[in-house]
Parts: sequence; structure tokens; C-alpha cells
Amino acid sequence: MSAIGVVSSCSCLRPGVWLLKPGMQKMSSFGLHTAARCAAKDYYEVLVLGGGTGGIAMSARMKRKVGAGNVAVVEPSKTHYYQPLWTLVGGGAKQLATSARPTGSVIPKGVEWIKSRVTALDPDKNCVRLENDTKISYKYLIIALGISLHYEKIKGLPEGFHHPKIGSNYSVHTVEKTWKALQDFKEGNAIFTFPNTPVKCAGAPQKIMYLSEAYWRKTGKRSKANIMFNTSLGVIFGVKKYADALLEIIKERNIAVNYKRNLVEVRADKQEAVFENLDKPGVTEVHQYEMLHVTPPMGPPDVLINSPVSDEIGWVDVDKETLQHKKYPNVFGIGDCTNLPTSKTAAAVAAQSGVLDKTISLVMKNQLPTKKYDGYTSCPLVTGYNKVILAEFDYDAQPLETFPIDQSKERVTMYHMKADMMPFLYWNALLKGYWGGPAPVRKLMHLGLK
Repeated sequence: MSAIGVVSSCSCLRPGVWLLKPGMQKMSSFGLHTAARCAAKDYYEVLVLGGGTGGIAMSARMKRKVGAGNVAVVEPSKTHYYQPLWTLVGGGAKQLATSARPTGSVIPKGVEWIKSRVTALDPDKNCVRLENDTKISYKYLIIALGISLHYEKIKGLPEGFHHPKIGSNYSVHTVEKTWKALQDFKEGNAIFTFPNTPVKCAGAPQKIMYLSEAYWRKTGKRSKANIMFNTSLGVIFGVKKYADALLEIIKERNIAVNYKRNLVEVRADKQEAVFENLDKPGVTEVHQYEMLHVTPPMGPPDVLINSPVSDEIGWVDVDKETLQHKKYPNVFGIGDCTNLPTSKTAAAVAAQSGVLDKTISLVMKNQLPTKKYDGYTSCPLVTGYNKVILAEFDYDAQPLETFPIDQSKERVTMYHMKADMMPFLYWNALLKGYWGGPAPVRKLMHLGLK
């Protein structure tokens, strides 16, 4: 997310609006696809790479546009997870099983599920290669490959997770270890980290910190806990309105924040965490811990690094307003794998899906995209077991709120929206291609105030 989302999620990458070259504007739909058409199983009108939030939502929308038999999703995973719930799983408020469903159950009926992994993209020939050197051609390509976790870039991980007192809400394999470490805490340092890379849901590293603090208050252990948030960033949150509210909470709850500190090593056998001081490169400090929550470094999926569709870092290079690729007009990107300069969250994907649907519709009609994505994203900042600050903002890190209330205040209603309403919307609306973010709700709310 961030900056948090706007600071951490490659805020330096601000691609300008890309317009089709005059010659390309006149190309017919057939002209966009120059490769020879293959047999049905090797060619799809719309090929979606990735079966995460963006991929499933767009496959549902494309099914309605071109017909189920003309759409395929490439996804190797057998299980689809609603990952925003993992904050509450790590805090003991939800069960991991409630965040999971079989991938086959969320792929739209009739849409082909290609159970494989993408190994290369060749947009000049309108095809991709999969494992076993299988080639699939397409007319339109939607890239929704998400973001990769890199625990291995921290010395001592991931093997350190075999030890107690350490967890991470970012992996299905370690999120329940967070809850175990939280319960087993006795006394000492409880350290929560934020890496020196873009991350998905950049509010999550501190959400679990607030839940932990609340749990220890409830169980009488708070006085024995020295809670530390060691973040590589220079701010607690990139939107001032919400940052001010969070800093007040941090002060009230006596939480120590250490800025410009990046986790570089975990000595799990000794319960030691080593941080580099980013203001003094090469200078490190060692902290003993009784509990450690790790947010791993993250980056583009390997298949996108040095790919023709990616920028110099490896993110899919799309226009930030239309989500159309800046070089290949029949290629589109959505979600965490793109270089959109906004937070990497499911809420952002929801808003992007509505815009991308309009973009592709116009491209299919040989027209220029007109619908513009404003960078909307949302981060429900869980500050307790029944409290949430609902942060919503745009590309410029300006609040873009849905409700006619002060959303920087902790609210029980927003907690229930996060814990109960949003999972329902996710499974039953977003993944089915019917939820494009809260913009219509926002308009109705504001009209009601006039």
C-alpha cells in the first residue's frame, strides 16, 4: 500500500499519460493481434495472468464481454486467499480457514483455468510461455501477477521461522505463528518491522502491532512489553491526516517508533534482530526480542524482471490513468504487479478493475480510453479488536473519503466493515466483477449532503 503507501510503493515512479501513436489509434482489433491464430486451446481472446484478486475480478468482467469460452486464467495455486483477513488471523480474531477457498470455486464458470506458471512473456508476438514450454496466444492480455515475498533477503530467514517467538502475517505458512508468539509473550521487546521495499498493504505491519498491544492490555501483560515499530520509512503514514491520528495513538499507548531502520538479519536461536540504520549505511544495531513480527522485502515476480512489458525495476509499465500498457496497446495491468504510484491493496484493485473494464471496452471498439483512475486506495487501519481508522486517499496522498464523517477517528463501525462486510463484498461482488470500489457510494453520500 502506501505511504505509508504513497511513500513506499515506488512513489518516484510517476508515469505520464501514454497516448496511442496516431498510426496505432487507427488499428483495427484484428491489427492488434498480428500472430497467427492457434487452435482454440492455444489461443484466447482475453488471457489473464494471475488468479489473485485482480485476475479473478477481470476474468469475470471479460467473460461478460467476450464470452466464457474466450477467456482463460493462468494460475498455478490450488487455493485462493482473501489476504486482508490475515491481520485478524495473526491477532487471533479470525481463523485462517475463513480466508481460503479453492481456486476452482472462484474462477468464473466456463472460463478456462490453466493450472500452470508463466515463464516468459512475448508481447511482440502476442503470446506467453508456460511451464513445459507450452505457448498460449492472445488478442488481449491482462497481467495480474501480484507481488513476490522475499524472506530470503533477510539473513537467517525463512529458516528462522522454525523457532518460536517469530511470525509474519504476510504468508499462509507463518501467519498463525504470529498468533502463537503473541499468546506466548512473557516480557521483553516486541518488535514489528517494515522493510525497505514497496509492500502490499503497507498498513498491515502496524495493524498487528496495535492488536498485540490491545491483547496484552487485556491479558495483563502490557506493563511487561516494550513495543517497538522499526520502520525503514521516515514517516508513520504518508497521508498527514491519518499520520497525525496514528501518532496520537502511538503516544497514548507508549509505543516506540524507530525510523529509517531496516531488518537485515534474524538470529532466531538467540532471539536477536539486526537492523541497519539507513541514515548511516553499514551501521547496524542488535535488539533482543521476546516477539518479532517480520514484514518481508517484496518485489516484482521473477517472470516480470527484464520482461518487455516491465519498467527498469520489473513492475508492469502501465499508464497510471487507464491501466493500458505504455508500449503494447493490447496489454493491460492491474494490482500489485504494476508501477501505479499508489498503495498495493485489494481496495485499489477494486477501483482499478472498474476503470480497466471501461478501458478495455473502448480499446476493443478501436477507441481511446477515457475513464481515468485517480489512484484511489483504502487502508482500514486496525487499531484494536473493535477499532479501525478508515484511510482512503488518491495519487496525491490526499484524503478521498467515502463517508460524511471524520474517518481519521477510531470507529467500531469501521472495524465491523473491515472484519465482516468487506469479506462478503470480496467473495460475492469484487471477485464476480460487480464491485468497482466505493465511488458510487461516495457520490450518493455527498449528494445526500447537498
